[in-house]
Formats: sequence, C-alpha cells, structure tokens
Amino acid sequence: MEVFYYVVFGGLAMVVALLELSKTSKDRVSTSSAFNSFKNNYLVVYSLMMAGDWLQGPYVYYLYSQYGFDKGDIGRLFIAGFGSSMLFGTIVGSLADKQGRKRACVTYCISYILSCITKHSPEYKVLMVGRILGGIATSLLFSAFESWLVAEHNKRGFDPQWLSLTFSKAIFLGNGLVAIVAGLFANLLADNLGFGPVAPFDAAACFLAIGMAIILSSWTENYGDPSENKDLLAQFKVAASAIASDEKIALLGAIQSLFEGSMYTFVFLWTPALSPNDEEIPHGFIFATFMLSSMLGSSIASRLLARQSLKVEGYMQIVFAISAFTLLLPVLTSILVAPSTVKGGGISLGGCIQLIGFCTFEACVGVFWPSIMKMRSQYIPEEARSTIMNFFRIPLNIFVCVVLYNVDAFPITIMFGMCSIFLFMASILQRRLMAVADSHKSKPQDWSALKERDGEEEPLNA
Repeated sequence: MEVFYYVVFGGLAMVVALLELSKTSKDRVSTSSAFNSFKNNYLVVYSLMMAGDWLQGPYVYYLYSQYGFDKGDIGRLFIAGFGSSMLFGTIVGSLADKQGRKRACVTYCISYILSCITKHSPEYKVLMVGRILGGIATSLLFSAFESWLVAEHNKRGFDPQWLSLTFSKAIFLGNGLVAIVAGLFANLLADNLGFGPVAPFDAAACFLAIGMAIILSSWTENYGDPSENKDLLAQFKVAASAIASDEKIALLGAIQSLFEGSMYTFVFLWTPALSPNDEEIPHGFIFATFMLSSMLGSSIASRLLARQSLKVEGYMQIVFAISAFTLLLPVLTSILVAPSTVKGGGISLGGCIQLIGFCTFEACVGVFWPSIMKMRSQYIPEEARSTIMNFFRIPLNIFVCVVLYNVDAFPITIMFGMCSIFLFMASILQRRLMAVADSHKSKPQDWSALKERDGEEEPLNA
C-alpha cells in the first residue's frame, strides 16, 4: 500500500506544478511594483506567522502525553484553548479595531511566544495558561492580520482586485508549502536530531520573533475606528448591529462557522477514520499530502479569483457541495464496502477511497480560505472588521468545544454525516448570499443610519 500513498502524493504534486506553470494571461493580473513590494512583505510575515503555528501542531498532543497526562486531561487542555479563543480572543481581537491592527499582530507574536515557553513546564496549571494564551493568539491570527492587510491595501490606493492575489498566495504559501516544510522540520528537530518534543515549540518562538521584528520595522499602523469616544462595549454593539441589520454579513458568518466547524471536526477524526482497526498508516506523509491538496485548491482559487467574469459567491456553492459529498464518504464506505476485521496491516480499500475523498476536501479548504477572505473584504465594514470576524468565531469555538467533549459519545460515521449536512447547508446559504448580494448592488447598506442609531456620527466604511 506504500505505492498508493506515493502515487497520490506524486500525482497531486504534478498537478500543482502544472497549474502554476501553465497560467496564462487570463490567469494573471498586471500589478504595480509598489503593490508587489507590499504583497511580498506581507507574504513573508504571514508565512513566518503560519510557520510558528504549524511547527507546534504535530507535537502538542504528544508532548502532553509525554508529561504523563491522560486523554481526559489533554482534552480539557484543548477545550481551554478553544474556550479562550471564544472568550478572551474575541475581546482582544475587537481591541484591534480601536487600538490598532499592527499592535494586535505584535500581541499575537508575544502571546504565542509565551505559550511556547510554557511547554517547557510539566505543570498542568502552567500548560493551561499556555493553552489560554494560544487561544488568544489563534483569534488574532485569523482576524488581525487580514484586517491590517485589507485596510492597508485600501489606504495605499491599490486596485481592489489585487487583494485576491495576496489572499490566494498567502494560503498557497502559509497553509500549504509552509505547513509541509514545518512538519518535516519539526520531525527533524524532535526525532532525527533528538532534541525532543519541546524543540518544535522553541523553533516556533524563533520564527514568531523574526516575524515580529519585521512587523515592527516595516508595517504602519491602521485602525478601524480611531475616535476616542467609543469603548469596547460600544464596539461590540456596532458589530452586533452590523450583523443583525445586514443579511449578507449574517449569512457570511453562518457559512464560515458551518465550514470551519466541519473542518476542525475533520482534523480530529481523519486518523481514526483511516485506521479503524489500528491499520499502519504514515500520519506525517498523509498530513503532507493533505497540505499539498490545500496548495492545489489555493492555486485553483487564484485562477478563479483572477477572472472578473466569475463570481466568488457562485463557484463557492459548488465547492461547498463537493465538500459535503467528500465528508459523506466515510458513511457510504461503511455501508457499501465490507469492513476489514484484521487488526493492524495496511490501509483498507475503504480507507483508500476515504483518503482520496479527504484530499479532495482539503483542496476545497484551499479554495475556501482566499475566497472567504475576498467575501469578507467586500461585505464586512472596515470600522469593525476585527470585531465582526471574531464574532464569527464564537459559534465555531462553541461547536468545536462540544465536539471535543463528546468525541467518544457518537460513532465516527454519525460525526461525518453531521459535517456533511452542515456543508450542504453552507452551500444553500451561499446561494442565498449570492441572491441577496445581487439584489443589493443598487442599494448599498446605509452604515451612517446604523451608527446614528448607536449614537455615533461618523459613517462606517462599508
């Protein structure tokens, strides 16, 4: 079965290379040297930030187990991380709109570096503090950097269409190439060089420190609302009012929560799905294959986003439908393919079918990230961008915490079936979003009226 893994990985690598090399003028957008310099600076920083995140992933659970904690203790640590992201992360992320997005990005670096340092302690309370800091950092990673990029891009007067180039390339590098290299580098440090499972966290802290230095030396500050008369509660009210008054924003938040909730559930379940009878599967190699699939998706997204004739709201309906089918495969194979009863051994026929489906799902993830970023840049008002983006993560984090707490309560097929239903719902909501967006093109949202209702004067930048 090793041949099967190499065929899948090699085939994906070839397709990615061909897609990148075969881009025509229709797939490329003419830009300025000033924009290219700005884009490359952001991509370097974003890649360093993602390297700091990806280096930790493969060894978090293993490190906790090496300190002697059981599955229940480790589960509570993970729940603390997602709970922190939901509670504290929302507050800290919202402060980015008021106190500055650059400052929030620096806060991400500091929080995550401190979280990495706590991994040196075997004390449960210290590790819990590290998880809380990591949860805060995660919220900032998925809100502050994108908010800074969108605001800075617009402030410098670049073509709005060019923003899609930065999004797609950031996902191609940060969620694809960097993830693969980081996984191999972490394995080199921890196993091959014998530095132990804490070494990847030290390396992550170094990458984050380098990225922070670049941010401090080359980034300018930008704000959502620099006025002095708005406290945090008022910021929350404006964000909540924006979501409640604009169906497009509410739909976008629901779509994001449904997809990301399914994605994080998939992260927890793919290993037992592929090895239900303790089959011998190369976890690191499969992870690298998933990341390569994500790179394929982001490469496809860059082509789609470059064509102004294609609407992101249109093709994402198809992406969500395909995603729903791929996560339904574990249910279908359990019914149609005879299960293996042999303990150990290689991956089964059902596992091979699921692996191909999971790679397809990861390709959809690669399309999803730059596309959802593009839609957020269009629909979320500038003034409360970070706040609203963190509001979107509240139902996501609640969902993930519930799944983590009950991961052993339901069969895997039930969990995958639930995710498939969520993704199908996302496809339906995406269709509704496209209809609402088309009907409102001639009637833009009156943000000034919204602010007046909340006691403010300045109009929001929609």
